[in-house]
Amino acid sequence: MVQFSEVRAGGSYISQNDPRLHFGLGVEAKMDEVEIKWPSGKVEALRDVPADFIYTIVEGQGIVDRTPLPPP
Repeated sequence: MVQFSEVRAGGSYISQNDPRLHFGLGVEAKMDEVEIKWPSGKVEALRDVPADFIYTIVEGQGIVDRTPLPPP
């Protein structure tokens, strides 16, 4: 399965949208590959990324933090 999304800044006057991206994986326990295309033009690939976490990813540093999702 291949999914695509992008972060868009802003929203409307005096508001902001959540910049986090969410991907539903169904029964999959991990993402085989996550490719990030940064605004600088740099491309970063992460492999075997476990599901059910909120990840903080920094350009050039990869995953710098992960928070488990609460149980359903």
